[in-house]
Amino acid sequence: MTAALSAHELIARHRSTLDQALEAIRTRAYWSPHPEHPKAYGENGSLDAAAGKAAFDALLGSRLDLGQPGTDDWVGGETSPYGVDLGVTYPHADLDVLLPAMKAGQRAWRDAGAEQRAVVCLEILKRISDRTHEFAHAVMHTSGQAFMMAFQAGGPHAQDRGLEAVAYAYVEQVRTPDNAEWTKPQGKRDPLAMNKQFTPVPRGIALMIGCNTFPTWNGYPGLFASLATGNAVLVKPHPRAVLPLALTVQVAREVLAEAGFDPNLVALAAERPGEGIAKTLALRPEIRIIDYTGSTEFGDWLEANARQAQVYTEKAGVNTVVVHSTSDYKGMLSNLAFSLSLYSGQMCTTPQNLLVPRDGISTDQGPKSYDEVVADLAKSVDGLLGDDARANALLGAIVNPDVKARLEAASGLGEVALASREITNPDFPGAVVRTPVIVKLDGAKPDDEAAYMSECFGPVSFAVAVDSAEDAAELLRRTVREKGAMTVGAYTTDPEVEQAVQEVCLEEAAQLSLNLTGGVYVNQTAAFSDFHGSGGNPAASAALCDGAFVANRFRVVEVRRDA
Repeated sequence: MTAALSAHELIARHRSTLDQALEAIRTRAYWSPHPEHPKAYGENGSLDAAAGKAAFDALLGSRLDLGQPGTDDWVGGETSPYGVDLGVTYPHADLDVLLPAMKAGQRAWRDAGAEQRAVVCLEILKRISDRTHEFAHAVMHTSGQAFMMAFQAGGPHAQDRGLEAVAYAYVEQVRTPDNAEWTKPQGKRDPLAMNKQFTPVPRGIALMIGCNTFPTWNGYPGLFASLATGNAVLVKPHPRAVLPLALTVQVAREVLAEAGFDPNLVALAAERPGEGIAKTLALRPEIRIIDYTGSTEFGDWLEANARQAQVYTEKAGVNTVVVHSTSDYKGMLSNLAFSLSLYSGQMCTTPQNLLVPRDGISTDQGPKSYDEVVADLAKSVDGLLGDDARANALLGAIVNPDVKARLEAASGLGEVALASREITNPDFPGAVVRTPVIVKLDGAKPDDEAAYMSECFGPVSFAVAVDSAEDAAELLRRTVREKGAMTVGAYTTDPEVEQAVQEVCLEEAAQLSLNLTGGVYVNQTAAFSDFHGSGGNPAASAALCDGAFVANRFRVVEVRRDA
């Protein structure tokens, strides 16, 4: 295969970016090569807002032919949460044809080495970045995210996470040298001398099972971690969110071919309605790595049944915030209100349980009772979402009917402190937009425990009254241990309470945010610096990203020769 992009050219183009990424994961300082502002695009080959929207519009009603082998049908059926029928169709694969074709290209990809694989991955990310406006509309109309969130989280932030995975993959592969001269003294006898060669080898074909809410942000780490470590990657999108990942596969195949590699190293597995091919694929012997984001039930099934594969899961958890005391009551309420409202609470990091002492909390505005704290938080959410235009920009749309059903059922679980209301989106009359609901529950009542100890994914939160800070810490511990948590937050001015909450999080492996009152929120994490999940509690078996996330996607094979 003739390469239009030479290894030398790609290294010259992307090595400095890779080096900056390596430095960023070492220092954990802020860095990103992907602009967050929409106006930053439109030069050097990137699409501006108008061109990106036009490119997305041109996709509607089209057939996205990826040139994959084994295509036996064309499937589709995505409808935007904003009420738009996308009408895009995708190749349906005969797995007995596609999987062998994917495996055929792995030898050359393996032999290319860690650096060349990394810069090919960076070229893929660069081309995706150039189409960020187009991808933003694709993410918006499959996930229900508002446009600006789809632009940032589905674009630069997702690209950052992909690049972060490439950086970690590179570090782990070059930890062992390619060659070593080994000499062992033997006293009066001649020394033993050997030449040793070490090669990172891929496990096999990786399966990336995408999610509905964050198809690129959650999908890119596994995709690029597997690809950068030498594995072919089969992308199985969520049936409601195919387009962003199909476009990703399209770009990856183009770059691989131009770089002289088999484009079948990356392929798409779209499915017919109700086909459920994830289970079929997960048990195929060719599949040696699985990345999954979604429900606990299916994540547990993968971990129990896909025994031939290395499985990385991000499942569900019950995220908790301990509210004990604060020196910035207004800032605390504002921060929490935004955290509960962003993307209608449809984030795996959104707080669900707010643990508040029933005797109240101390603040810079004086003592506040439990009822006052909950009422003031409700007012803060109401104030934030009082303007419908701003509310639409924050909330986006409800992603699927299951979320809507949970939201509507939540009001029957306890006393409603903040009722959800319906908002009309003038640009998309078919969108289902709802404000959050806050329900008051009692941590001492067994009947309430069933509600707050279960994940209620969506714009639903529970203000749980507890007896003391000690009880809050103990309930936090039990929640993380039994149900898992992607995030934990705490507000306290008491060093002993802070230490107690921190100790719980260290012992139960939960990521903790303390006293957030400004522009950083508990449900947001930054690539190259923050770890998303820990891999140490039931919410997820891996962290995005760390060395453990990439190191077991390849093995090092040694060849020894007498010198």
